[in-house]
Amino acid sequence: MKRSSSRRAAVAGRRVAMGLVVLVLLVAGAWSSWNTAHHIVLAKGREHGVVTVTGCGEEACTGSFEPDAVSRERARVSVDRSVAARVGDRFPVVVKPGSDAVVRTGVPGFLHAWVPLGGAMLLAACVIGGGLRMARTAWGAGLAGAALLVATFVAL
Repeated sequence: MKRSSSRRAAVAGRRVAMGLVVLVLLVAGAWSSWNTAHHIVLAKGREHGVVTVTGCGEEACTGSFEPDAVSRERARVSVDRSVAARVGDRFPVVVKPGSDAVVRTGVPGFLHAWVPLGGAMLLAACVIGGGLRMARTAWGAGLAGAALLVATFVAL
């Protein structure tokens, strides 16, 4: 039995639409991750140091900053609360240009910066498996996203 041309067009249209949804999810996840990750990945020439957390609010923690040999001293810096920082914790950071906000560096900071992409990969896996009916690709994307999230949880 031959398929009608309208049926083939509908299947092709669905695949294109689902492919665009996957693309939007992955681009949004990468864009959101890059907002923080670029401070870590492109850290050359930026101010580096170690922060000691002295207090935490609902959205951010503050602390003292010990600069490296080439960075300037700062009385107080702030780091997002979402990096699992508690009072008394010490960790390496890089200062966001033009501010007193810092981003955690090292493996934990790098992994944490890419968490939005990991979540987007999990969402995209559902669309790949259900909408595009590509089970192996969906499992690969889902496992990669889950691995990133679990690695971040363990590292922090």
